[in-house]
Amino acid sequence: MKITPNEYNEMTKKASPGTKSYKTIPMAFLIGGLICMAGEGLLNLYQYMGMSKDAAGAVTSITLIFVAALLTGLDLYNTIAKYAGAGTLVPITGFSNGVVSPALEFKSEGYVLGLGAKLFVIAGPVIVYGISASIIYGIILYLFKLY
Repeated sequence: MKITPNEYNEMTKKASPGTKSYKTIPMAFLIGGLICMAGEGLLNLYQYMGMSKDAAGAVTSITLIFVAALLTGLDLYNTIAKYAGAGTLVPITGFSNGVVSPALEFKSEGYVLGLGAKLFVIAGPVIVYGISASIIYGIILYLFKLY
């Protein structure tokens, strides 16, 4: 049986569920905003407790990463993401979820070959390209003395 590209496109459209943008976009905005609002609340709380702005920012990031990793481990973050969509991917919590999720999937293979090997499956390329880009940017700044 030979299928033309147009026939394949028609079959794909029939099999694919339609997106409900009127529902998913506001939910992503709302949940993502709530996550960011929680981060701002933590930042203000830590500053109120006497931390400097830089220290409070670092502790806020660590807290958000920990809470997202904990919620991922309890299988609650993915439930939230089902309704929030991209609203949970954009903040730092999405990065934490991206690191923890693959590790949890392979934990049955052990701590080294499972958890340790799969910990950075998703986040690893982001880290590698981020470091590479910063090195190239630093070299360009050094060569042209743009600072």
